[in-house]
Amino acid sequence: MNIALWIVTIFLTAGYLAGGIAMLSLSKERFRNAFDGWHYADDFPAWMLKAIGAAKVAAAAGLILPVVLDVATWLVPMAALGLVLLMTGATTTRIIRREWGAAGGDLVFWALAAFVAWGRFGPYAF
Repeated sequence: MNIALWIVTIFLTAGYLAGGIAMLSLSKERFRNAFDGWHYADDFPAWMLKAIGAAKVAAAAGLILPVVLDVATWLVPMAALGLVLLMTGATTTRIIRREWGAAGGDLVFWALAAFVAWGRFGPYAF
């Protein structure tokens, strides 16, 4: 189970780091047009997209760095829990926009983050 948790953690870290960097580095218009299906950007001001991007990068760092540095490993499940909350908002936005396929994808990320939070808070804590 620990191996599965690590695989999911690395997958989440890579995905959220890439997404967060894209949100931080691209303008709202470029972000919206660069990625097909990411039209939810229309619903948010540019500063909020930057804040979401910063949250994604911080969560990605929180999933890996505490273990690598062997400092405050309790931050790993907290970062995963933060991603659960972030993906709850993302899924809600997709449902409001009636983007059902994207909402399903967001639910997959929600479930993966919830799996890491459960595993690292509970039976497979560091």
